[in-house]
Amino acid sequence: MTGTFAFPRNAFLGFDHIFDQLDNIHLHAKDTYPPHNVVKEGEMKYTLEMAVAGFTKEHIDIEVKDHILTIKGDRPARREQSKYVHKGISARNWNKSFRLSEYTEVTGADLTDGILTVGLEVVLPEEKRPRKISITKHEELTNDHSRTKKLKSAEPA
Repeated sequence: MTGTFAFPRNAFLGFDHIFDQLDNIHLHAKDTYPPHNVVKEGEMKYTLEMAVAGFTKEHIDIEVKDHILTIKGDRPARREQSKYVHKGISARNWNKSFRLSEYTEVTGADLTDGILTVGLEVVLPEEKRPRKISITKHEELTNDHSRTKKLKSAEPA
């Protein structure tokens, strides 16, 4: 589904993966089955809740690859369609994908009472975490003594 957006794709080189992801998001934007919630549990923790009535853990496959969380539901047909007087519970197979940020990890999954729960946590590497900077004298910041001497000599006497 190339060319969905209002900017010329051929003007951007090396961004194919981003355009492909945007096309995929646009293609599946109205796909609401199965319904799901995203709950923020803490500053860096989230829970994905998905309503999967009629599916057991044997029918569900969860995979993370290249920062894409993919959850698939695949179960065999249980009854003949002609036996239903009313069929309001969908039993179709499904495939749902979620783009995860660079540092988001899946911490586990559980299936209870028809709700699939997937734990997510943002785990920043040490160099990406906020750190406190202490206030010190300028001379202590550099080992380049010639720069320190130049700064001192530039001060008015």
